[in-house]
Amino acid sequence: MAGISLQRYPLWRIRARRELPRYVLIAAAFAGLLASARFALDPPRAVPAAVPAASLASPDLAAQAYATLFARRYLSWDARQPEWIIQELEPFAGPKLAPAAGFVPPPRGEQHVDWAEVVQSREPAAGTHVYTVAAETSSGLLYLTVGVTRAAEGKLALTGYPAFVGAPASQPASPATSQRPVEDAALETVIARGLGNYLAGSGSELASDLAPGAIVAPPAVPLRLISVGRQVWAPGGGSVMATVQASDRGGGRYTLTYEIDVIQVHGRWEISAVQTQPDA
Repeated sequence: MAGISLQRYPLWRIRARRELPRYVLIAAAFAGLLASARFALDPPRAVPAAVPAASLASPDLAAQAYATLFARRYLSWDARQPEWIIQELEPFAGPKLAPAAGFVPPPRGEQHVDWAEVVQSREPAAGTHVYTVAAETSSGLLYLTVGVTRAAEGKLALTGYPAFVGAPASQPASPATSQRPVEDAALETVIARGLGNYLAGSGSELASDLAPGAIVAPPAVPLRLISVGRQVWAPGGGSVMATVQASDRGGGRYTLTYEIDVIQVHGRWEISAVQTQPDA
């Protein structure tokens, strides 16, 4: 028969072991009350989402327009009115640049600007841009760089004098030659018929070849389709690149390439978009 041993424990220890679960429950409840009070007094706030890098790098349209306006005025002059260009450029030059931004018109002749637009931009320092402005003038196509910065209060200002430069680097067209040709006669027929109606602005006729929900925007000036040349699949598939010959009402002829999104609906090819997404 196994022996029975007796051990002595202090009374406080026996009571503590018996009451421990109750103390734990009371502590948990108290912690919950504290947490509830903390959230009531200082509720958590959503952390703002990070601004996408693309939006941070969005072009400064006002600065571009400022550079373009300066270029138009700088390149427009009339030797019979030499003071006119000084007045036109005074808001840009101010007291820190020479009158007319340092330009002195020739003793005879004149020059006007047909159009001007920014074609290139670089940012040498934060808040400062150097724009290359292309301007078609009565003397020919000119390229002018214009530095623009924003002052602390947000106002635009020139960074200094402009500079005449050459055109941005370019090279002759190099169309892709490795694209897979379309080898589906039914699809080629839909493309040719759809483009003919698209160019002519025949919406009701075009509708028969459009997929449900497709939205297209035909040219503002109707064209007549003369012929459809090479049709190839665009990279990634799902779209066909079609080169066509078309003419306008005055007899002008054009070689054009359209990208047409196509899908198969119940075994039939349908057009879901033509070149653009007018609702995007």
